[in-house]
Amino acid sequence: MSFLVLLLAVWIEKFSALRHQVQRDGGWVSELHKLESASRLAKSPWLVLLVMVLLPVVLLGLLLVMLEPIAYGLAALPVHLLVVIYSLGRGDLLGELGPFRDAWRREDVQAAAHVAKRDLDICADSGEQLLERVEGHLVWEAYQSFFAVIFWYFLLGPVAALSYRLLALAQEHSQNPAVVERAGQLRHAFDWLPVRLLAASFALVGNFVAVGRVMLHELLNWNISAAQLIEKAGLAAAEIATPVIGAEGIHSLDRIWELLLRAAVLWYAGFALWTVLP
Repeated sequence: MSFLVLLLAVWIEKFSALRHQVQRDGGWVSELHKLESASRLAKSPWLVLLVMVLLPVVLLGLLLVMLEPIAYGLAALPVHLLVVIYSLGRGDLLGELGPFRDAWRREDVQAAAHVAKRDLDICADSGEQLLERVEGHLVWEAYQSFFAVIFWYFLLGPVAALSYRLLALAQEHSQNPAVVERAGQLRHAFDWLPVRLLAASFALVGNFVAVGRVMLHELLNWNISAAQLIEKAGLAAAEIATPVIGAEGIHSLDRIWELLLRAAVLWYAGFALWTVLP
């Protein structure tokens, strides 16, 4: 059923508006802020995460246990699908890059810097550095929005996928630095395995030697962040050269996107094989 859910999730994400209807975080974020503002919990970040992350996933687990015996488990299929869709990243990654691509293609670095700050929250000291950061942003957002979620769903089910997304939301929206730090620590642990698996996938569908040089030194490095590792591996695999202003610079973003698509196909092929093997 996991592979079917992943196929349906991709189809819905591409051809339906259901994702935007399901991914409503306002209520959850409001409750997070209320807990953080409570005097008893202000100095208890772990308790905040216990209520806002562990409690929802425990309730989800209990619901799935109740639905599992019904109709040979098919009654749980809609729940699996909704959880996976909710756990995917927010926003439209390619759509958000559109204004930046247009400005960069026109060689209007000032406009590109403006839209990068407005749409992507990216700042840089020079045009070349700006493009490098946008390239890294594309790789990281694709990983945390899609690859990390489908990895944990296929490995451990919807409870793990929802846990990952709730930790990401807590890290992004919390107003308490201690909560942000604790959520980041847990998320770092969640990212350690899938980010290295994706980097290895980049080696298979991109420049194997270049990715190997990156992974040789960082494979077992616990201290490097997932964002740093996957950005290094992605840019190496896509053979991104020195940033160039103009249409040629846009080609680097296209090469990265093609690399991500090839990696996604590789992952789905691997999931399919794992599903059919006895």
